[in-house]
Amino acid sequence: MLWRFRDGKPGHEAQTLGLVKALQARARFHVHDLAVRGGALGAWLSGRYPHGAGLPAPDLLVGAGHATHWHLLAARRAFGGRAVVLMQPSLPLRLFDLCLIPEHDRPRRAANVLRTRGVLNPLCRSADRDPRRGLILLGGPSPHYRWDDGAMLAQIDALLATRPDRDWQVLVSRRTPAGLGEMLRARPGLAWLAPDTPVAEALARAAEVRVSEDSVSMLYEALGSGAPTGLLAVPRRRPGRVSAGVDRLLARGWVAPPGSAALPPEPPDLDEAGRCADWIMEQWLNAN
Repeated sequence: MLWRFRDGKPGHEAQTLGLVKALQARARFHVHDLAVRGGALGAWLSGRYPHGAGLPAPDLLVGAGHATHWHLLAARRAFGGRAVVLMQPSLPLRLFDLCLIPEHDRPRRAANVLRTRGVLNPLCRSADRDPRRGLILLGGPSPHYRWDDGAMLAQIDALLATRPDRDWQVLVSRRTPAGLGEMLRARPGLAWLAPDTPVAEALARAAEVRVSEDSVSMLYEALGSGAPTGLLAVPRRRPGRVSAGVDRLLARGWVAPPGSAALPPEPPDLDEAGRCADWIMEQWLNAN
């Protein structure tokens, strides 16, 4: 039995879904989704977790996002199971049974920490690509990156001019400035995808992907889909863990630098959700 805690943020939910799907591919798991509402420190202190009343006791409790932390711990205290958090938690690492933390967050080494190459996602390599289709994935301003609509438009225009053999589509995120979205919708030669289009659906047919470097989650989703991937430059506020992670991808040759017409000939075979699911099965579930 698995309890999945959801905070409503697409990036966090994609991470937990990736792990859940990988576990279900390896064993028969019944999954219960619990929406996170409010804090749960009081529930942890009391030893009661009313949100889980009536549910079968969990073997695993899985969550991503700071809002899920006390819910994971409160539910474990009340009902048992092992708490798995998919991020660098804001609470001490020792409180969780397993922390799946991206290597770009530079987590300290511990018995309950498993470093991942990027954030987990439910993507798998696609075998149904359209050789003419190109996809542009855009993020937006963040604590680590500034944003320049003019510079981004110039990069996209240059891409369309130098790669006219592609049928280009663009998918924006909730962080993409509305003004930029309006300009992109009017761009000739660029098909606009509705913002609620699943990233996995857009990636499944793409033969080439360009991702704004601020969006780590979409970058790893593109790599997970097996599509040759290049970056679109975004001004960095300052050197930090996120930009260092992007630079690591460039150094490994997994992504093409901004402005490069050439793409990596063979994308990496990334299945971090599967690797983490294997660890959980080998260390906990197959042994019991």
